[in-house]
Amino acid sequence: MIVALIAACEIGFWVLLAAGLACRYLLRMPRTGLALLLCEPLLEVVLLVATALDLRNGAEPNWTHGLAALYLGYTVGHGHRTVKWLDGHAAHRLGGAPRPPGPPRHGMPRARHETKVWLGTLIGAAVATALLQLAVWYVDDPSRTTSLEDWRLTAWRAAGLHGLVALTYWIWPKKAPAGGSPAEPDPGRERVGR
Repeated sequence: MIVALIAACEIGFWVLLAAGLACRYLLRMPRTGLALLLCEPLLEVVLLVATALDLRNGAEPNWTHGLAALYLGYTVGHGHRTVKWLDGHAAHRLGGAPRPPGPPRHGMPRARHETKVWLGTLIGAAVATALLQLAVWYVDDPSRTTSLEDWRLTAWRAAGLHGLVALTYWIWPKKAPAGGSPAEPDPGRERVGR
């Protein structure tokens, strides 16, 4: 049930996002679009409540509960950046706004950008850890919470690996091509994920 709910929340996120941006820029209804975009956190609240109720009703804590915590953490850490990025591109393509700048491609500006993205992953890992710890306390049976504790390690492994990748941009900064500015952003090209 939890995995299906995670999938439904992810689909719901993209549906609400598309509907919100369409209302804002295609239908010229910015308040309705904003209202739809502000409904997105409700999906995460539904997932959080459903996971807590599942545990309360005696479900065995397993990988699905850990995955739900990681999903919620990722949403907190990267959801706003994703929405902002897509809103900028929708404003450009549908609303006539100037093209949003992409991330810097070279040098220290790129390293700073990658570090900011990594901070989102750190926030996600911290949120997931807090949710998993609350679940461990809620279940209050060490023999049943091993899988939840394993997911905390998974969250921090992912944050550590992402941190190593971000660190490489500081250690080996990509050099700008001859004649180009090292701080020049690549218009419209930014990795975005949810």
